[in-house]
Amino acid sequence: QVQVKESGGGLVQAGGSLRLSCAASGIIFSIDGMGWYRQAPGKQRELVALILSGGTTNYQESVKGRFTISRDNAKNTVLLQMNSLKPEDTAVYYCYVEEAQPGGYVEVWGQGTLVTVSS
Repeated sequence: QVQVKESGGGLVQAGGSLRLSCAASGIIFSIDGMGWYRQAPGKQRELVALILSGGTTNYQESVKGRFTISRDNAKNTVLLQMNSLKPEDTAVYYCYVEEAQPGGYVEVWGQGTLVTVSS
């Protein structure tokens, strides 16, 4: 069974940077999409960035130019470099992994890591 573990959240001032990392383990089949979602208090969970196994990326419009997602397929890890952070980036960030099993895709979520950006 696939498990994911995040690290790298914390408190940072506006304009600062943080890097989130996520490692997937227990993989039997291949991993396709890997990415990050976030959920702020009182709001729905939203996509931040996603990267497919071939390298195609997709970003939420509000983070384009500030956040960069990357992955290491050999290590089954995904990173999110967050620069020029804003208070509105404050949220719990969740790692997302999509395993391509014979019966279809299976989504696996991390437990979340809190990112707090102070003004």
